[in-house]
Amino acid sequence: MPAPTYIVPGILMVTIGSTVIGAAVSVSTDMAEGIRPIAEYQPFTPVIETLRGLLLGTEIGHNGWLAVGWSLALAVLGYLWSKSLFRRDPAAR
Repeated sequence: MPAPTYIVPGILMVTIGSTVIGAAVSVSTDMAEGIRPIAEYQPFTPVIETLRGLLLGTEIGHNGWLAVGWSLALAVLGYLWSKSLFRRDPAAR
């Protein structure tokens, strides 16, 4: 059964929206209490903090390892998802 066509735009809106809430706009320690947990525990924040630290020459701390971990986890998830879609029977549509 193919996914409904409204799922993909919804996923994109959540992804883009979480990037705006994340640390790309401001440092997460300067955010309001309600938004701070969302910004701290998403995959984009460690990547952005690592890039910011490397480009500005500041300390990146544990964000480098978190960025690598999130990247690997998302790559494995994407690989498994694409593998499951590839194995489907095209005649079952």
